[in-house]
Amino acid sequence: MTRLQGARERARSDITAAIKEEARRQLVKQGADRLSLRSVARELGMVSSALYRYFPGRDELLTALIIDAYDALGVAAEQALAATPDEARRAADPQVHLRRWQAVCRAVRGWALEHPHEYALIYGSPVPGYAAPDATTDPAARTALALIAVLCDARAAGALRTPPSGPPPPATAQADAARLGARLDLALEPWLLVELVSVWAQLFGLVSFELFGHFQRVVDAREEFFDHATARLAYGMGLAGAGDPR
Repeated sequence: MTRLQGARERARSDITAAIKEEARRQLVKQGADRLSLRSVARELGMVSSALYRYFPGRDELLTALIIDAYDALGVAAEQALAATPDEARRAADPQVHLRRWQAVCRAVRGWALEHPHEYALIYGSPVPGYAAPDATTDPAARTALALIAVLCDARAAGALRTPPSGPPPPATAQADAARLGARLDLALEPWLLVELVSVWAQLFGLVSFELFGHFQRVVDAREEFFDHATARLAYGMGLAGAGDPR
């Protein structure tokens, strides 16, 4: 790459970042459903035709913001997991894996509370007329993969137990989970993957309830409640030796 080409690439990267930053400001002011390239261009002092060279339409800009949000959340979850001691991966004590599980869950909650509008973009109400492309799939999976890593490590260390008894997942759900496990090359049983998908939904349900105000006049000690709830989720996944959190 020549020096001129390098300068052009840096300039393009800087302008793209400025466009996305202005778009995020507009998410705060008016929500994703009212985001428009024209208003972004106007705030940046650009003509609309110039901005279209970076993002062909609103949907492409939304997709870029969504991927950035998923990636940022995934990084928070991965960093929380990486911060636990490496030897914890091989621990036979379920309590150790519970702490790793809860570190990831707390990172999800912490990121959401710090970035409520970006969280709302990926886990709030769908944007009318927008359909997320396949390019968002891998970034969206990063947080789930951090939780899966905890379970895989617990299984390898002999710390994952048979969870409390309950109705088994339906065969159709297990078939879906088996395909998911094969696609991700996971050494976890289909029934466990079914439970993991359920737990994943419950985790983001907890975060969304808090972020969108559904715990008002219901839960005041929210951090403590969140820790209790995520311990219950771990218990149901087979970290039963972590102690019954009743």
